[in-house]
Amino acid sequence: MPNAFQLDARLDADTVFLFDWPLSRVLLMNDAQYPWCILVPRETLSDGANVTELYELEQVKRVQFDKESVLLAQTMMRLFGGQKMNIAALGNVVSQLHVHHVVRYESDVSWPAPIWGKHPVKDYEAAELSARTALLVNALSTAFDEA
Repeated sequence: MPNAFQLDARLDADTVFLFDWPLSRVLLMNDAQYPWCILVPRETLSDGANVTELYELEQVKRVQFDKESVLLAQTMMRLFGGQKMNIAALGNVVSQLHVHHVVRYESDVSWPAPIWGKHPVKDYEAAELSARTALLVNALSTAFDEA
């Protein structure tokens, strides 16, 4: 059965497409308060449903997902120089497997607490979104070549 990946509607509405790596789609969360990307494996189960849990990926794909997650985290920390990289897969609202990668600073609006539910989302201004997107796409497009 062909992979019928479809991005969850909420993720689609809250993010900007950046790049497709071999396994995963890389998205930018539309919240200017944090450098925040989301990694979504483009995989479905045999019944066509989206993967919801990491253990549902075949082992070789879990290894690939880990590689992509590490590359995303390293790239973001190199670009944004934070004090901490938060990586989390919650799935309580959006069940489709997706992993948040958030660069944190001691000066950010939610520090040291988790970012969820602390402050309303602050959309990027158009110019800032364009610049952030270009920076990330350029870095992500070369990440595998440099790894």
